[in-house]
Amino acid sequence: MTFISPSSKTAIVLFNLGGPSDPEAVQPFLFNLFNDPAIIGLPNPFRRMLASFISRRRAPKAQAIYAELGGKSPILENTDAQARALENALSGHGQVKTFLCMRYWHPMSGDVAAAVKEYAPDHIILLPLYPQFSTTTSGWSFGDWHRAARAIDMATPTTGVCCYPTQQDFIKAHAQLVQTYVTEASRFGAPRVLFSAHGLPEKIIKKGDPYQWQVEETTKAVVKALDLKDAVNCYQSRVGPMKWIGPSTEHELFRAAADKVPVVLVPIAFVSEHSETLVELDIEYAELAHGKGLDHYYRVPTLSVQAHFIAAMADMCLRLKASKTPASHTGRRLCPTSLKQCPCPA
Repeated sequence: MTFISPSSKTAIVLFNLGGPSDPEAVQPFLFNLFNDPAIIGLPNPFRRMLASFISRRRAPKAQAIYAELGGKSPILENTDAQARALENALSGHGQVKTFLCMRYWHPMSGDVAAAVKEYAPDHIILLPLYPQFSTTTSGWSFGDWHRAARAIDMATPTTGVCCYPTQQDFIKAHAQLVQTYVTEASRFGAPRVLFSAHGLPEKIIKKGDPYQWQVEETTKAVVKALDLKDAVNCYQSRVGPMKWIGPSTEHELFRAAADKVPVVLVPIAFVSEHSETLVELDIEYAELAHGKGLDHYYRVPTLSVQAHFIAAMADMCLRLKASKTPASHTGRRLCPTSLKQCPCPA
């Protein structure tokens, strides 16, 4: 049974973080980021006050970072390219239209929900561009979407993919890209492959968030597909004084430098290029690596519109069955039952 039938009219909503559209948008983008209770857990009005202070203080540095990218984040354009590729892959399966929904900058849930309602689909598919589920990413996006839909009395049947950490074509997409860089790095010795994901505070994981478990399942699947002998999970983008999950990407780069092995760095939880790949990985971490004498540092691109990744998204949409709760790419729960914040029923 496919959820998209030849006579259907389907809206697919692609969720991503978003990014500033110009230098003037940097500070309000940062305010939205730090006003998120998943980032700063203080109650209002204290969270808003702190978010306002932090965003003003960080805006000049962030503007300099985005200047490296032409003054804005490329994430909207990258996500739009993925949406167009997905529409093409689903041609012949009824009328399908994709919508982009960003978390911290436009277009956001309220405006997107209104556009979807105007399109008047028979059903809506929610498809996060976060392969591994976290309450702080996909979970938040689902909740915000449903709030926006309720506010405009949109009752269209809606279901979503909560995660796809081990979906077959998703793993093939990673493996194909990683193999290219492993082959190149192998000219200088046996490389160490670092699978880097955005980090989270440890307290979030301890509450039963499945993100770290799912990230490491993705890594295991790619390692198995390529028979990699030296591979490590690590986590980047730490902010604030809280204890975060580890090891850190920085630590693993330094360890590789000490071991004098080439590094292939894989953004395992990112599917489109943005500041955390183009600046943090390509500039900041590359400088750290070279400063420690790590001369052979290779960064694998994000999946973007890689053919297997687009095929993975299309397959999930075609196989998705109507459900009141989000489902993994298999249609069943993947996570151990000990991970209480997995949205899939046990």
